[in-house]
Amino acid sequence: MRTTRTFPFRRPAAPAATPGSAATLTVDDLSVRYGGVRAVGSISFSVGPGESVGIIGANGAGKTSTLKALMGLVPRGGGSITLGGLDLTRVRARDMVRHGIGYVPEGRHVFPGLTVEKNLLLGAYARRWDAGTRATLAEVHQLFPVLGEMGQRLAGALSGGQQQMLSIGRALMSRPRILLLDEPSMGLSPKLVGEILSALTRLREEGMSLLLVEQNATLTFGATSHCLVMENGAVAMTGTSGELSRDVRVRRIYLGL
Repeated sequence: MRTTRTFPFRRPAAPAATPGSAATLTVDDLSVRYGGVRAVGSISFSVGPGESVGIIGANGAGKTSTLKALMGLVPRGGGSITLGGLDLTRVRARDMVRHGIGYVPEGRHVFPGLTVEKNLLLGAYARRWDAGTRATLAEVHQLFPVLGEMGQRLAGALSGGQQQMLSIGRALMSRPRILLLDEPSMGLSPKLVGEILSALTRLREEGMSLLLVEQNATLTFGATSHCLVMENGAVAMTGTSGELSRDVRVRRIYLGL
């Protein structure tokens, strides 16, 4: 039976750089180029406190490039990115977590030679080990019980779905103001996709700000309140997830029909 206990994820501490500011992510005219090739051109959107936004599109639409540009992992061609008033274009990628951004990369990228518990604790490297951090660890175990049960198992011995849960749990250990997820359903069975959807839905219900990049439109529509549909590096459509899930134009853009 589902517990009614409230997650602490809904009340993340404000980063020291912008104390007390609202955790609104604002992206304005962001562009990404690889050499002379434009991957993303002038994309704009925002994710408000407690809001969940999805970005869907076919392969090569520019979804992952957008997320990597937000994290500073690829060169930006222009535009502005702010979180609660902080200019993220001036923040190094390695410092993003200290400013309240949790990142779940495509392909999971857990540390296979370390235990599940150590992988999770690495997610809290920017925090002190205190009662608050221990409480966050307990909440991650509550969200994904298998991580608590397999705490001393090597991460490399987990299934793909369990590693995805570990990757999400590790990002949550920093108590992010917004969680960015890149293709969390990739390579997973329908059953495990359903479990990931349930976890993201629960985080959404508890007020976690989410930005989800996915090819799986069904998962995205279920886990988010609003969506952007990307095509050839640009935003082709925006709307509520419910509206877009019923729009025949999304099938044409997304599926090429």
